[in-house]
Amino acid sequence: MGFDVYTVAGAIGSAIIIAAYLANQMEWMNARDWRYSVLNLVGSVLILISLYAYWNLAAAVIEAFWAAISIYGLLRTSPWRRAG
Repeated sequence: MGFDVYTVAGAIGSAIIIAAYLANQMEWMNARDWRYSVLNLVGSVLILISLYAYWNLAAAVIEAFWAAISIYGLLRTSPWRRAG
């Protein structure tokens, strides 16, 4: 297997999600921090891009839910969200 753009995108996406999870577990970043949701969203989108070339239904389902939940978390914790 070569390192085409899809493989690289998937690997970077995986690394971003793992780094965010590690940061949360090490208490360097709180899961309620909007940046945690952004990292998870970016990571899942990159993995979804990699699935364009190397389709896997199970991976696509989990990454789609991961992205959707990250969007929900981002909307809930966004610093630009209006109070009230």
